Amino acid sequence: MTNPSNPQSGSPDKEPASEAQAAQNALGNTERAEVATQPDSSAAKSEQDPEPKQSLGRLFLDNLWAANTFTVTLLSLVLAIVVGAVLMIISDPAVLSTYSYITSRPSDAINSSWTLVSEAYANLFKGSVFDPEAFTGWLNGTNGWQPVLAPISETLTYTAPLVFTGLSVALAFRGGLFNIGAQGQATIGVIMAALAGFLLPLPPGLHLLVAVLAGALGGAIWGFIPGILKARAGAHEVINTIMLNYVATYFLTWLIVQNGVQDPTRTDAISKAVDTSAQLPRLLGDNLRVHAGILLAVLATWAVAWLLNRSTLGFELRAVGANPDAARTAGISVTRTYILIMVFAGILAGLGGSNMVLGSTASALTPLVVAQIGFDGILVALLGRVKPWGVLLAALLFGALQAGGNRMQSYSGISLELVTVLQALIVIFIAAPALVKAIFQLRAARAARLQTSLAKGW
Repeated sequence: MTNPSNPQSGSPDKEPASEAQAAQNALGNTERAEVATQPDSSAAKSEQDPEPKQSLGRLFLDNLWAANTFTVTLLSLVLAIVVGAVLMIISDPAVLSTYSYITSRPSDAINSSWTLVSEAYANLFKGSVFDPEAFTGWLNGTNGWQPVLAPISETLTYTAPLVFTGLSVALAFRGGLFNIGAQGQATIGVIMAALAGFLLPLPPGLHLLVAVLAGALGGAIWGFIPGILKARAGAHEVINTIMLNYVATYFLTWLIVQNGVQDPTRTDAISKAVDTSAQLPRLLGDNLRVHAGILLAVLATWAVAWLLNRSTLGFELRAVGANPDAARTAGISVTRTYILIMVFAGILAGLGGSNMVLGSTASALTPLVVAQIGFDGILVALLGRVKPWGVLLAALLFGALQAGGNRMQSYSGISLELVTVLQALIVIFIAAPALVKAIFQLRAARAARLQTSLAKGW
């Protein structure tokens, strides 16, 4: 006779030891059955929806910002400032000498380092944002209001062209193209704007409009060339735009010394001055350099944001940038889109170049009139995460660094090249979010956030 209380009993009519144990066993058997019968979701997804081929620009964006957040961006700025402070200390012989006896008198090294770094960054702030001494002098009547607004004026003056070139690079990136040719497009833009500025005898309002449009046209032509080569011949836009940068630079150098262009009163390489009727009006009087170019930059930022997020063309552009093959299957002309992307990018870069000669930065063509605004535009676009309003803020930061760097060099004796180092460090840390997270022990951000933001057009 079988014992019913024995759980090892083989009787078919045996009862489990308890109802709870019976329910647990039934639940476990059900879960194991579901796991055994459920197919591998990743394998099924791979069989049903094979991963589409991604463009080079899309892969670059995925790898660059897959784990990037606002916190990482802010901490990247902090790291760049800290590294910049270290570079200041090791580049100053007087401060560095105090570290030779730091074990005996550590206060000397600490005090001298703090004095150097604090004064340098204080002058950086005073030269780009606000100078308390100028404000106090205005309250006391020792100076006017112009010195109070001078730091902001300088920052906005440097910001305006960077907004245009940053938008040029960002727009191309959103379309899956690497526009490394913003420098060349800005160079052709500044040439066309300057030629229209001192060769065409036009009334004031019309003259300025024609000069600005000439700069945009020059950039559009220089952007159309790599665009049509990419669309029709499959030529890589990076190689084409880099080569066109050299062509534009040497064309500018040759053109300046030609008869009718070179200033007849000068023997060096400089062109005639742009007529005052073709110059952008200054916003805060003749003593401050900020001009209407910053208003055009804000308007261009809004226009690019509307184009990307609200227009049919912007949707096609983002679709081609995300997956050209899928866009082509959906009936979007990839060839036409590539051409339009580079033309619009060229227009923006050309406007940035025209700001350099029609604004208050320069009034004549020189071999260095464009400076490095095209290459700086790449950094601005990366820091702004290829979003229009982010580009505007990034350009404002770079403009502040440039404006404050001039005062830092004059008052603190810090080399202006250190500002360039700070800009490069910011972008390096932005492009390496894993490094920033490892330093500050941050949790990893979800990569899906990037895909969601791109799909929504943010």
